[in-house]
Amino acid sequence: MSMIGLFGVLIPFILFLAFQCSFLCKKSLGGPILKNWPFLGMLPGMLFNIPRVLDWIAEVHEANDLTFVFKGPWFSGTDRLFTVDPRNINHMLSSNFAKSKGPEFKKIFDILGDGIVSADMELWEDLRKSGHALFHHQNFLKLSVSSTSSKLNDDLVPFLDKAAEKKIIIDLQDVFQRFMFDTASILMTGYDPMSLSIEMPKVEFGEAADFAEEAIFYRHLKPVILWRLQNLIGVGIERKMRTASAIFNSTFAKIISSRRKEEKEPAIINAVTYYMNVDTTKYKLLKPGNDTFIRDVVLSLLVAGRDTTSSALTWFFWLLSKHPQVMTKIRQEMINTKFDPTDLETLVYLHAALSESMRLYPPVPSTTSLLQSQMCFQAGTKLKQNQRL
Repeated sequence: MSMIGLFGVLIPFILFLAFQCSFLCKKSLGGPILKNWPFLGMLPGMLFNIPRVLDWIAEVHEANDLTFVFKGPWFSGTDRLFTVDPRNINHMLSSNFAKSKGPEFKKIFDILGDGIVSADMELWEDLRKSGHALFHHQNFLKLSVSSTSSKLNDDLVPFLDKAAEKKIIIDLQDVFQRFMFDTASILMTGYDPMSLSIEMPKVEFGEAADFAEEAIFYRHLKPVILWRLQNLIGVGIERKMRTASAIFNSTFAKIISSRRKEEKEPAIINAVTYYMNVDTTKYKLLKPGNDTFIRDVVLSLLVAGRDTTSSALTWFFWLLSKHPQVMTKIRQEMINTKFDPTDLETLVYLHAALSESMRLYPPVPSTTSLLQSQMCFQAGTKLKQNQRL
């Protein structure tokens, strides 16, 4: 109790100092704020720019030769190196790729359990290979084509037609996220949550995913001891994280239990049925009989499928609204094309436009890791063991 009381005194004091510094940052002129304040580090500058944190980080990179070290509050464990230098990114993700993310990474993403996002080493390798096999399985591809086509023709197009007819203003990002959530849910679990409709109903699972992602984002910015304390006593965004975890657990418990009652492997597979019957002679670390493991694996795939594609579509259509000449060329290319995977290969201009959109606005704009050993970038930056990137 004395420890909690101490934090009750310290936290308001720290926040007061942070906002005082933020006020000074606001009054400062010039480029992005990177002032390293005593005790608070560079946190005040980031706090002031939270509403536009990605733009702010991009501006700081431009002002610091594409690589800079962020200094967090003293003893908080939030120091990390940021880089957008293509040479450094290639070094980390290709030529010197490490399968191990480190224990701290797994703690930050603890809600995803042993899913591919937080898995390490041999387990990560088994999940990557088994996932590749799933996405290229003929029965899974059939489900992908049929479910996407059905969701497009039966839900998305009628929804947009009705919105246009009634002159309803819609949030296209929300529409795409609901569309992809329904589609990804069918592919991952075999169930359609029907979140895309003119009423735009609240979907408990979708809200839980939003809560979890928000909490994970702030875990990257907060001192480790602070978010762990919040999680322990259940306050702030960490309280929502607890709620999200309970929703995920109950939802998947029902789905997995229902699928296990089926007598044999279905002709059209989804991710749940695939991992229930996965070949453990090929993938020795996978656990088809463990419901928690299946929950972790499928949840990671479902959340990734929902958010990455909906983000890509949102940016793409925003860019089309800014470049109507590109929209015209895409329409011309699609006039005689049917919704078929083989026909889609002929849409060269559409493919190029999507690729350029994702280059400018990546669906996953950042990644993080904890170095397990010393490293040196080609540009000469030396990195220490256990340094955060």
